Amino acid sequence: MEDFFDIKLAIENLPLILSGLPMTIIVSLGSMALGLVLGLFLSLARSSELIVLRYPARIYISFMRGTPILVFLFILYYGLPMIETVNLQMSALSAAILGFGLNSAAYIAEVIRASINSVPKGQWESAKALGLGYWSSLMKIILPQGARIAMPPLTNVFLDLVKATSLAAVITVPELFQKAQIAGGRSFDSLTMYILVALIYWPLCIIISIIQERLEKRFSKYM
Repeated sequence: MEDFFDIKLAIENLPLILSGLPMTIIVSLGSMALGLVLGLFLSLARSSELIVLRYPARIYISFMRGTPILVFLFILYYGLPMIETVNLQMSALSAAILGFGLNSAAYIAEVIRASINSVPKGQWESAKALGLGYWSSLMKIILPQGARIAMPPLTNVFLDLVKATSLAAVITVPELFQKAQIAGGRSFDSLTMYILVALIYWPLCIIISIIQERLEKRFSKYM
């Protein structure tokens, strides 16, 4: 068993690896917040009747969903400082949040668009009859109803985002996986450290799923 997973070594290195948990949470929440804001506007642009809004949004969504996030992390952190006309250098944390946020926005946009479209059109007509404008109707009537529908797929996006933050280790963000790499290098037992970090991600995702279920019940109660 010790050849596969050294329990004693795992316990000894647990505090070091857990020290990366706050950074994992910060990157996940920051990226999700950015993705939600950008995703909302992308979804509205994607559904717009204006070609100048609809087609750029569709191209952005298609491009982000069809290219690896790892590439953008390298471009943001290592690539931009090398371009003389840009010469933009950001911290590893900023690059990670921006990269994950821009990427997740494409998936979130499709979730929000589908959720808005699932709300009966009669709700729009009722809001118009009450004298509400487009934005008032959207924020006060349509989005609250669509939020309950969007909750499960948005949680899945967030769960994927939490696990994807392990890629931030390649740009030196001191999150869980980067700490596991350090511990593996010190102990010469990377397999144990990688299994340990996987066992940390697992309950973290379970907690997020429990929160999702409770939010769904609360939304259903008010709906």
